[in-house]
Amino acid sequence: MTDAAASDATEGLTILGATVRHPVEHLETFPAPHGCTKVRFTCEEVTSMCPVTEQPDLSTVVIEYAPHERCVESKSLKLYLWSFRDAAVFAEQMAVDIATEVHRATACTSVDVHVTQRPRGGIETETFARLP
Repeated sequence: MTDAAASDATEGLTILGATVRHPVEHLETFPAPHGCTKVRFTCEEVTSMCPVTEQPDLSTVVIEYAPHERCVESKSLKLYLWSFRDAAVFAEQMAVDIATEVHRATACTSVDVHVTQRPRGGIETETFARLP
């Protein structure tokens, strides 16, 4: 990769390479490389709160999307997922919110989000969201 191409790829990235110690509300992106057809992220430690009891919920999140022009920068994704830590949200809404943000940030051709909420009260919850 040339210096100019590397500069173009990192233009607009404010989180990568910086010390950021707080959650963020939006994802940062970089130009999708030609030929990249699918990206999958798996995070096994996404925390949120039950909107009724405010008890903590621990979830695994799998995000899979087909890039069009932009790709999600992973450090911004980590900090974005951190924003759910103090959010009172059901797993179903979390899946939709994540899919919506990935689609907004990348204008991807499709995005699938699978949230598996660890058992509480003996019940594991799996929820899926898909955007075109």
